[in-house]
This record gives sequence, C-alpha cells and structure tokens, in this order.
Amino acid sequence: MRIDPAKKVRHVANENIVIMQGGGVTDLTRLVALNKSAMALYDRLKGIDFDVDTVARTLCDLYEVDAATALTDAAEWVAAMRRQHLIID
Repeated sequence: MRIDPAKKVRHVANENIVIMQGGGVTDLTRLVALNKSAMALYDRLKGIDFDVDTVARTLCDLYEVDAATALTDAAEWVAAMRRQHLIID
C-alpha cells in the first residue's frame, strides 16, 4: 500500500490538514486533520510502499513502544487512513 500521492497535507493554523476536493454534481470538500503521531507516520511513509509491519516498525523507531502495541496501533492507523481514502493499494 502507499499514501495517496494526490492527497497533500497543508499546515493551517498549527494543524496538519488534508483537503480533499469533491467532484461531480455537488462539490463537497472534506477536511481530515492529522494529529502529531499520524503526521509523523505520514511523513515517514509517503512515497514508499509499506505494510502494517512497516508502520509498526516505524512506530517503534519513533516512540518507546513495544512491538505488540505498535502492531495494534499500526493496524488502527492503516484502517483510519483507509476510511479517509488516504491510502491506496
């Protein structure tokens, strides 16, 4: 999987925001805010292929967290990013 290169993070009022333009008949724009941890993962993983294990190892590199907790958190991060259409396969 990869972070969708079409989605760009903007720094607005000390927040990390992904602005996603809608299309079609109604132009609905969605904003997704990334917290500090999500942004750290986004920065480390953009532009590369990764899997949940890569995300977990990255979490272990960034934070003092055990492998089991990192794997659980990584799976949750990937699921959340997929729900927001920020990850592509």
